[in-house]
Amino acid sequence: NHLSFFSGFGPFRQYLVNSSWEAVKELSKRGLGKNINLRIMQLPVVYQKAKEKVFMIWTTLQPWLTVHVGLASSAKAIIILEQCGKNKGYQEMDACGFHPEGGCCMLDGPEKIESTINMKTLWKNISVEGIDIIFSRDAGRYICDYTYYASLYYGNGRAAFIHVPPLSKSVTADFLGKALQTIILEMLKQCREERE
Repeated sequence: NHLSFFSGFGPFRQYLVNSSWEAVKELSKRGLGKNINLRIMQLPVVYQKAKEKVFMIWTTLQPWLTVHVGLASSAKAIIILEQCGKNKGYQEMDACGFHPEGGCCMLDGPEKIESTINMKTLWKNISVEGIDIIFSRDAGRYICDYTYYASLYYGNGRAAFIHVPPLSKSVTADFLGKALQTIILEMLKQCREERE
């Protein structure tokens, strides 16, 4: 019974409801089949706190896979599959008005860490009706990218990051939950094939 861990983010700026957390809650209602034990957590839009929680997830729960979902405010109706996390360049203030010292996530870490999941393959293998899915190698140097990098670092690359658009009339929480389910099931299939 594999433990998979999912996180979304809390409110920030004008987004009093963060679509990433709503999508993760919907995914958890739907589940991923009976051999996947699915746990979820909301992360704050605060660099240090998000990093501490990610560290705790990997050290205490040791999941098979951790998937972080974040809100891409610039995205119209697009889901973005992020391939890698970057270590430096975090100058933007978080919800508490802080940014990491030296704009860096891990002082001894490499410039970037790639996910063991091949997002390009994933992107070619899936389609979700009613929304475009794109592949990306730049998660945006804010809390999302920072969290992703920390998770890839602690989890030896067994992490994934998916950006979802803000909620709207056409993009509901239910819709995003269903889209995530489709994407994650394909992701888990890829993990299994690699194991075999």
